[in-house]
Amino acid sequence: MTIAEFKASLKDTSPPKGLSVYLQSLWFDGKEDWHNAHSLVDSLSGEEAAHVHAYLHRKEGDLSNADYWYRRARRARPGVDLDTEWEELVSRFL
Repeated sequence: MTIAEFKASLKDTSPPKGLSVYLQSLWFDGKEDWHNAHSLVDSLSGEEAAHVHAYLHRKEGDLSNADYWYRRARRARPGVDLDTEWEELVSRFL
C-alpha cells in the first residue's frame, strides 16, 4: 500500500484489512477519531507504540504528556507540523 492509497482509504468506514495496530491508530486519527486512535496504542509497549502515542498527545495539545511519550520512543518532539509528522509515521509503518 502507498501513502496515497492509505489516504484514499480514509473515505471508507473502516480501516483496510491487514494494517498493523500502528497504522490502524493513524487511520482513525486521519478520520479525526482521536479516541479510537488513542485506545489502540494506549496499553502497548515498545518504541513504535510510544511514538504514535506521543504524536497523538501532541495533537491533543498535551505537550508534557507528549514529551513523556517521545522520551519513551527515544525521540525528540519534532519541529514539523502535525500533518507532516502524521505522514512520516504512516510512511514509516507502511
